[in-house]
Amino acid sequence: MLAASDPLPEQRLPIGEDATRLPRAGDKPLLMVLVVGETVRAANWGLNGYARQTTPQLTKRGVINFTDVSTCGTSTAVSLPCMFAPIGKDDYDKRYIKSHESLLDVLDHAGFNVLWLDNQAGCKGVCDGVSQQSIQPDDHPKQCQDGRCLDEALDEELRARLDNLEGDTVIVLHQLGNHGPSYYQRYPEAFRRFTPTCDSADLNSCSQQAITNSYDNAILYTDSVLDHVIGALAEQSHHAASLLYLSDHGESLGEHGLYLHGLPYAIAPKEQTQVPMVWWSSAAFDAAVGLDKDCLATTRDAPIGHANLFHSVLGALRVESRILNPQQDMTRVCRSDA
Repeated sequence: MLAASDPLPEQRLPIGEDATRLPRAGDKPLLMVLVVGETVRAANWGLNGYARQTTPQLTKRGVINFTDVSTCGTSTAVSLPCMFAPIGKDDYDKRYIKSHESLLDVLDHAGFNVLWLDNQAGCKGVCDGVSQQSIQPDDHPKQCQDGRCLDEALDEELRARLDNLEGDTVIVLHQLGNHGPSYYQRYPEAFRRFTPTCDSADLNSCSQQAITNSYDNAILYTDSVLDHVIGALAEQSHHAASLLYLSDHGESLGEHGLYLHGLPYAIAPKEQTQVPMVWWSSAAFDAAVGLDKDCLATTRDAPIGHANLFHSVLGALRVESRILNPQQDMTRVCRSDA
């Protein structure tokens, strides 16, 4: 462990170099798509019982929705690196996270092909050791206009790769999501369902209801994007596939006079610290790793957080390493090897 006075190393320190893939059933390689949501809060997530149905497509998919999920931080700069680290909010250490490899490197050590696809402002160092690509507007003219690319471009990038994937693979989709304050620019016109909307980055010029309408429209769009990604995974037959969606932090929409996010965690309202998380997996994936999805569904209301992501991904993909903490693996009690 680095001392507080030690300079950060020029190269990130390795973790999980002993990582190996455990035997599993069947002969299909595993595929996990990790979707990192942006600025989506639990309070407006339809699957959580929000008054508006903002997740109609995911509801039809029958995903497992986790209802009590806490973030590591209230900003992308804090939460994103923390999500992919073996330590969470309770043990948060910025220097440790910045100076060590991430979950993606451990998966690489274990022999997985790892790819980060970005429609945001980068991975904050999380993907520095693996393949990465940012969405290019010229490659997605229908999704990219006025200097921004809608998240359907991520779905297009994924679909373009599915037929050519070989071996065990993890692909991260880093969304534009609900990044504020220009919520109205995060979805196409077809998703302008809740009106009137706040069609300005100046939130002071809009009513709280208009701001919320635009924000909810962006969630409707994310619901559609996730549905399309799940559809693509379900249609392919050469991999045993799964998807895990988890937002990086929430957002204030005027409650208590607060807007956006980034407050110190100790005083941040739950709108900024509670986020949605959903799981989907194919029957082939469940059989391969011994996952009892009915059992996993019974844990949907248990309190979990960003700290569980690192260990749950390794556990679900049957990766063994000394860095894995089984107590933080939310799938452990629902796998036949546990």
